[in-house]
Amino acid sequence: MERKKFRFRKVVNDIPLNYKFSLIYVIGVLLPIIIINLVFLDRISDLIKSREQQNLEISLERARKDIQDFIEGGVAVSYTLSSDKNLYELLERRYGNLIEFYDTFDEQLRDRMNSYMPVNNQLERITVFTNNDSIVSGSNYQVITDKVRESEWYKQFSAANKHMFLAAYQMSAAPNVASNAPYLSVIERMDVYSSLNTYEKLLRIDLDLSKIYDIIIREKDYLSLYLVNGQDEIIMSAQSGYQRGTKDPYPVFKLQDDERKEDIHIVPVGGASYIKSWRIIGVTQGERIAQAILEIRIYAGILASIVTLLTTAFLYVMLRSYNYRVKRLSRHMQKVTNEKFDLIQIDEGQDEIGDLIHNFNRMTTKINSLINDVYKLEIQKNNLEMERVRAELNFLQSQMNPHFLFNTLNAILVVCTKNNYSDVTDIIKSLSKLLRRLLSWKDDLVTLEEEMTFIEMYLKIEKFRFRDKFDYQFEIDEQSLQYKIPKLSMQPLVENSCKHGLQTIEGLGIIKVKTEIDDGRLQVTISDNGKGIEPSQLKEILFNVQNEEVSSGTNIGIRNVYRRLELYYEDQVRFEISSVPNEGTVVTFGIPLKLLERKNS
Repeated sequence: MERKKFRFRKVVNDIPLNYKFSLIYVIGVLLPIIIINLVFLDRISDLIKSREQQNLEISLERARKDIQDFIEGGVAVSYTLSSDKNLYELLERRYGNLIEFYDTFDEQLRDRMNSYMPVNNQLERITVFTNNDSIVSGSNYQVITDKVRESEWYKQFSAANKHMFLAAYQMSAAPNVASNAPYLSVIERMDVYSSLNTYEKLLRIDLDLSKIYDIIIREKDYLSLYLVNGQDEIIMSAQSGYQRGTKDPYPVFKLQDDERKEDIHIVPVGGASYIKSWRIIGVTQGERIAQAILEIRIYAGILASIVTLLTTAFLYVMLRSYNYRVKRLSRHMQKVTNEKFDLIQIDEGQDEIGDLIHNFNRMTTKINSLINDVYKLEIQKNNLEMERVRAELNFLQSQMNPHFLFNTLNAILVVCTKNNYSDVTDIIKSLSKLLRRLLSWKDDLVTLEEEMTFIEMYLKIEKFRFRDKFDYQFEIDEQSLQYKIPKLSMQPLVENSCKHGLQTIEGLGIIKVKTEIDDGRLQVTISDNGKGIEPSQLKEILFNVQNEEVSSGTNIGIRNVYRRLELYYEDQVRFEISSVPNEGTVVTFGIPLKLLERKNS
């Protein structure tokens, strides 16, 4: 479809403007006048009347035949069942007990009726009634009780005194339901075999009223149909349906004041004795023919409108060939004033406008080649911006070293004061190793193994400081040790746990450092069992950490770690702080493995 559209547009674009305007005149003006006059002369009102009358007759006969076939289908099933000698024998049989009946029911009676249902979709239910009281009522077999004899259908059948009878009646669809449901049933007395007539046997086949209603509704565009029985009762109509959910009697068909006799069409449903008195009454919609006559009078106007729309569409296509390309050319020329030299990516065509677009694209291409040097200068500017970011990273890292050294020296001072300058050998050795590590780390990125070594030395110092009030635990995934992370991205978090989480608690303070590979990420978790953080304070800390414009002197360590991770890995890093007052704090960050370097890679 797209290819055809493309070819059509190309053909239109190739037509010179003079020919375009000539075609607009011929197709847009002359052709509609000729079509309207020819069609108008070809239509006459008598043809409409004849056609409508024929449609009415066809509609009525079609509905009559379909309804007759529908009823005859139920009658055919009734004839078949009433001739089933084996069924007679089973119904005449006197059963000694319930088990004997149910065995017979399961073997021969259960599916005997249901086998007719799939091939006769006009049937709703088949029921056999008998006064053999050794049969248990249920499923398709019922015992004739006083309640059955008082039912409407039984009374109608008895009053008709016929071998087969078509009954329309209403009764409750279920024992506990107050409203009635309509039924249309073929009822036949089963007395074919005189030797098997000990018990009264009646066969009732309930027809599916919805399917008859579909036939009546189908013809409502031509006729208002009524299905009427021998007592002139309206069993079903397009207006009222078939008396669903009401206890009111069936209404009697009467000619309305605004209906003329010539508008009433009556046909019998069939010639058989059981449906001979049933009729289908069709009431023509008088306004339909009048409407058809009116339609022919305005047909010329409607057709003229349609032709006008078609010619307008044709004019639109022709003019769009001109207008669309000129507007595209104008927009791209406006972009040139804004230093945007985009090519016009459309089919140019071979007319005058196509030549303009072709020349514009050539001009744009030349301008792009002339300003190539400007783009090179832009690249140099980007390189300078990268250097600025690198300098910012170095600045953030340099803030951490004196902060850590200050805390460590302060710890040494406190311990020496308390212990009269004794037992400081180990802590001084650890501090020396720590300083040598700082001086030997030249790269911004270090392996997690080196970072953990640095943290362990720091925690040994804190352990020396707090003695039995402090301890630490490591849970390290061996696979994570080879990945590289920014230097000093874990130590400030451990230091915060020592300083703010554990110093004010009673009992043993524990810091846990955990690393793992989970869901394609390197997960680092530092947790403590300290005093925790109040929700309002935690919210403030998170705001200070994630907001670049905050220049407060608090939370420097955490903010620097977050800033460095963000600069290295942008929005791919997940940084979270959770805390429960008086239980502890957990700080976690995760980095996608695809963004991390490995040792010796």
